Amino acid sequence: MRLLGIETATRHLSVALWQDGEVIERCEALPNGGSERLLPWVHELLAEGQMSLAQLDGIGFGAGPGSFTGLRLACGVAQGLAWGLALPVLPVSTLEALALASGKREVWACLDARMNEVYSAAYRVERDVPHEVMAPVCLPPTVVPAPTLLDAWGAGDGFATHGEVLHGRKPDLAGMLASAFPTAAAVLRLAHVAFAAGEALSAAEARPIYVRDKVALTTAERLARGGLR
Repeated sequence: MRLLGIETATRHLSVALWQDGEVIERCEALPNGGSERLLPWVHELLAEGQMSLAQLDGIGFGAGPGSFTGLRLACGVAQGLAWGLALPVLPVSTLEALALASGKREVWACLDARMNEVYSAAYRVERDVPHEVMAPVCLPPTVVPAPTLLDAWGAGDGFATHGEVLHGRKPDLAGMLASAFPTAAAVLRLAHVAFAAGEALSAAEARPIYVRDKVALTTAERLARGGLR
């Protein structure tokens, strides 16, 4: 199986190539954009893997939740590459990819959603598969529910921004991995399972997973949620 993976939901952009379980990846922290890196990385990886786009079996992408611009970028690039070659696409939960990338078995995955909110979910990872134990939500860190997992690690930049508040929500955290982030390699570790299970979609069916219903808040609404950031 040969799959291309794209993850741009956070400031860490990455692209990876999966060839029968072997993964090569390009990744860089690019807080001010970096969309111009994606296609060159794709071509670099294909050249390194000695293959062409036409030889791919599918394209996986981090579907969210995460940065709205980043989610649209990953989805758009995946659709654009897949469309002309009639390749299937595999949307993958960014929070699941984060849980898997953390390397921990019990994970409270939490990404900074801006506007004084976090994207949050919890997983138990078994045999490389994250099993959801708390569904994704987008809420202020002061009220976000904490998982009941006994040995949970907090992972993601939500803990970098709101670590003290989140730790207060769950004082028995095993630890915090605030620098953990979802990667294209983790996306592909999930995508190849979905591909084998027949869960791939056509390019036209691909959609981001926003979780937050309202993309933009008024100034008054942002102030009510904790101030302008």
